[in-house]
Amino acid sequence: MATGFGIIGCGLISKFHARAIADTPGAELVACYDTVPEAADRLAAETGCKPYHSLEAFLADPRVEVVTVATPSGAHMEPAVAAATAGKHVIVEKPLEITLERCDAIIQACEKADVVLSTIFPSRFHDVSQLFKRAVDQGRFGRLVLGDAYVKWWRTQQYYDSGAWRGTWELDGGGALMNQAIHSVDLLLWFMGPVVEVRADFALLGHERIAVEDVAVATLRFANGALGTIEATTAAYPGHKKRIEIHGTKGSAIMEEEDIVFWQFAEPQPEDEQIQRKMAERVSGSGGAADPAAIGHHGHARQFANVLRAIQTGQKPLIDGYEGRRPVEVILGIYLSAERGEPVRLPLREDPKLMVRQVGVAQLRLPSRWQ
Repeated sequence: MATGFGIIGCGLISKFHARAIADTPGAELVACYDTVPEAADRLAAETGCKPYHSLEAFLADPRVEVVTVATPSGAHMEPAVAAATAGKHVIVEKPLEITLERCDAIIQACEKADVVLSTIFPSRFHDVSQLFKRAVDQGRFGRLVLGDAYVKWWRTQQYYDSGAWRGTWELDGGGALMNQAIHSVDLLLWFMGPVVEVRADFALLGHERIAVEDVAVATLRFANGALGTIEATTAAYPGHKKRIEIHGTKGSAIMEEEDIVFWQFAEPQPEDEQIQRKMAERVSGSGGAADPAAIGHHGHARQFANVLRAIQTGQKPLIDGYEGRRPVEVILGIYLSAERGEPVRLPLREDPKLMVRQVGVAQLRLPSRWQ
């Protein structure tokens, strides 16, 4: 019998969740809920699931065993905690939340209820990402020396104007880093390990009527001694493929989207020749470089399957709440460094409540010279 899934939040990303659920063996979308009844009705009409206009009624449906949260970033905590309290397993779209305090509230609620929690980072499930991770774990890079992530995308002004939550600290949690580049930040941490220090700068250069950054650069020092960089923007027309580079004393590898564009090691292995042949057969499009609706859902489907296995076996999913918290902390550290104009050590000793919705004006602003 299929495991019943329910979706909370029926905007753009819910469509990807619905497609992924449909492609996940043993999963079935049975219900959806949104604070805007018309949104729930539309998704239900498209997918055949039951729409709910009440969160309480949605969570009371015994067929809903797993809840995916697809609300705006700064509104993940409340439905996630409610779902956990109701005994449902929880999958939260990235970021887990926009402050560490709110991330921790979700993690604690799921642990208390003894339900599985996973944070959506589908890029980890792509074949190329798995190859990179395996090469790191096998020590093929030698000593890791440099890890870089580049997300140079394009978003129109209309994109930000299309939703009142977009481009706000209170609900978006940040700009190019927190919304778009967080997938690449997660991959970089997965490959390179924890970050212990960040230095950063950011700016608002290509858009109007938003409160967050559309350009950010950061340098990183990892716990293993390696250095790294993150460059992120939504103001680079026409939008370019996201890129990650891993370099070490015995090898280097570079990916663009889901393609490997460089793969060379001092100690070759039989699989390398096949990988290098495939390098000439690049098939990835530009992903979400210019269109947020252009991403695929296959990574989501693989992650949902991973969560189902975790539920069935009692093992942790590949990306649990703590893994989802890590890139949020790094990004908050980057924002804090940019605001202070000085390095910031990680882990953060204080939770910088930079994007708390209860305050009238966000505590973190772009300095006037950058506006």
